[in-house]
Amino acid sequence: MPGRWFWTALALMLTGLNGAQAADRLRIAAQATGTLAWELDVIKAHGLAEKAGLDLQISQYAAPEAGRIALQAGAADIVLADVMFVAQQRALGGALVFAPYTTALGAVMAPTDSPIHSIEDLKGRKIGVAGGPLDKSWLLLRALALRAGFDLSKQSEPAYGAPRLLAAKAEQGELAAVLNYWNICADLEISGFRRAIEMTDVERALGASAPAALVGYAFDGHFASAHPAAIASFLDISTQARQILADSPEEWRRIGAHTGAASPAALELYRTRYSAGARARPLAAEEADARILFRAIAKTGNVGLTAGALELDAGTYWRGGAEATH
Repeated sequence: MPGRWFWTALALMLTGLNGAQAADRLRIAAQATGTLAWELDVIKAHGLAEKAGLDLQISQYAAPEAGRIALQAGAADIVLADVMFVAQQRALGGALVFAPYTTALGAVMAPTDSPIHSIEDLKGRKIGVAGGPLDKSWLLLRALALRAGFDLSKQSEPAYGAPRLLAAKAEQGELAAVLNYWNICADLEISGFRRAIEMTDVERALGASAPAALVGYAFDGHFASAHPAAIASFLDISTQARQILADSPEEWRRIGAHTGAASPAALELYRTRYSAGARARPLAAEEADARILFRAIAKTGNVGLTAGALELDAGTYWRGGAEATH
């Protein structure tokens, strides 16, 4: 007959199995060098997932497009994407939903002595555009230019490319200005560039009431309806991680190697820009401003981003319960 040690070991094993079964598994796809990877590092370091009863399965990719493909293929449950991608997929018949994450956006960066100070000053100049011709910031910039009576895609010379490559070309004088991601803009600020055109100012000029969180979490609406508690718990620990990063310079020094910041001064500027973007607003305000900006982008005629939709679908934003998935 088995001894006491056997039953004790069996009890411990069963307890471990029950604990593992109780944890909600979520598959997260993250860009290896992106801000979500920084937050996931903080979540792991502080044990936030375990405390929330979540089992996070993390897959890292070299580019955000790979994460979106993983989501669409059913290989991931949650990715970081912009609301335009979610709207596009819904217009194509998908059931993705969106939860706001950050208002942090880049800017049009120009050398300190550059004559570029407004959108009109971009006419006839070679402009680097990170993210390609369907990048949301580029389309917002184009939308504002169209209101002023000109098309930046035709009356300037856009050069599309990887964010850091374009930053290097701008520093070498090969570009008059560069529209880049917020963290790359911070690097350029440190190297002597200035923020010639703020994308948050572009948003307001297009009718938004405040900087909008156009970047957020994307996940399948059917999955969210079946696992609302797990989604809510993940969003909660994500908020906790952002608060830790906003409050702790020491935490930034710990994750510094993951951020790509070129110097301590750049890392501090990352913290400032990141923390400013982490401020949450009521969901209704976020959705209202996103609708305005989506409408402005739709008017540029870029069906590649909007899939022909002229308005943001009513079920785009996740509200924590049974969502309209289509």
